[in-house]
Amino acid sequence: MSVTVRQDPALLETNPPLVPGRPEYHELTEQISSIVEANVFKTPMKYWIALSITSSVLVLLLCMLAYLAVTGIGVWGNNRPIGWAWDITNFVFWIGIGHAGTLISAILFLFRQKWRTSINRSAEAMTLFAVMCAAIFPLFHTGRPWRAYWLFPVPNTDLNMWQNFRSPLIWDVFAVNTYLMVSILFWFTGLVPDVATLRDRATTKIRQWVFGALSLGWRGSSRHWSHYEVAYLILAGISTPLVLSVHSVVSFDFATSVIPGWHTTIFPPYFVAGAIFSGFACVMTLLLIARWLLNLQNLITIKHLENMNKIILVTGSIVGYAYACEFFIAWYSGSIYERFTFLNRAFGPYWWAAWSMYSCNVFIPQLYWFKKLRTNLWVMFFISITTNIGMWFERFVIIATSLTRDYLPSSWGFFHPTWVDKLTLLGTFGLFFTLFLLFARFLPMIALSEVKGVAAVERHSFAPEAATEEVH
Repeated sequence: MSVTVRQDPALLETNPPLVPGRPEYHELTEQISSIVEANVFKTPMKYWIALSITSSVLVLLLCMLAYLAVTGIGVWGNNRPIGWAWDITNFVFWIGIGHAGTLISAILFLFRQKWRTSINRSAEAMTLFAVMCAAIFPLFHTGRPWRAYWLFPVPNTDLNMWQNFRSPLIWDVFAVNTYLMVSILFWFTGLVPDVATLRDRATTKIRQWVFGALSLGWRGSSRHWSHYEVAYLILAGISTPLVLSVHSVVSFDFATSVIPGWHTTIFPPYFVAGAIFSGFACVMTLLLIARWLLNLQNLITIKHLENMNKIILVTGSIVGYAYACEFFIAWYSGSIYERFTFLNRAFGPYWWAAWSMYSCNVFIPQLYWFKKLRTNLWVMFFISITTNIGMWFERFVIIATSLTRDYLPSSWGFFHPTWVDKLTLLGTFGLFFTLFLLFARFLPMIALSEVKGVAAVERHSFAPEAATEEVH
């Protein structure tokens, strides 16, 4: 018996396939593997130009950290009363960016959202690189980065020093390190089948040895796939609460204090929503760059990007709601200190930072209500950049405006970043983008096995426009 299947063109327009063109499995393998297998001369020149720029900025970071270690953190602009300045601002900013990777991979995997498959690997790698950038600032803020082991519960027999486990700063150490370890396991587990494919295709001894070691003896048997799926599901289940807990713990750095503007119960959900908001925006920036540099338009489609824009719109609206709640509670509480803090935030010496935050985080993302703008690549890139600028300003505003005006006018101050502050922040972007470009070049940045699974499903669901398919 034969049945004629005709796909409605209107349905294709409203719900386009995630893997357009109905490619064969071999075509997908060739496209994704060729990026890793290509020799130096076949890699696009625009990739090497981008890598040379980012690596130059990375060298700048190394110089700044060496200068900082030799000279001391007095070269930063931290002062009294603003003891926390750009260093903690940058720490919270980078930790927030690292949240989207686990969210895309873990939570969307548990909800069986197939549109995650082309973007989850890049997002997971972004998580690792963002946490590395974040760790730099509190480590050097201690003034003695070579004593970092004091942060861990290891007895110090020389100084008889023990950590204050009631401090949320110590909670940060455990939360962030747990998040990093689980994220590494989750990322590496998803890599194993694809690395095994590269091992089997390797033409040199070095590639065979490296990919063979990374593939952990993977042979693609049903038993291997069964164990892989169970392990991936368990890690996704472990990672999901971490997404919510880690940035909640980071928010406790502020919320457990009695400083006006910080002592609020809205901080944990507010920080988590902001982290997802900024993280998705950063993933958007990276995917748009990688899509252009490595010609991945058929795998990272407009549908993937539009779905991410919808999440940016939702989380941006949650952040805007949190801003409004803060002003309302400052008024409703009757506390003159809270009221002054938020009026000072909007109209005080840092008004320009506050209104930059409101514009970038609340007003500009509302453009995504319009589908035409939500699917425009230039609009996506612009909003992804402004979102991360706005989220950096949010962390800066929370810290600076709450500390610059203390209870006593005699202790009021103002923060001026030094050239070391500025160049160190710039240098972390060099580290982040350099690591991402190296990852995209030497490891599969798209989950090949998962994309093939989506392509197999869509092969039976989509047909070319105005075409018929005979099913026997």
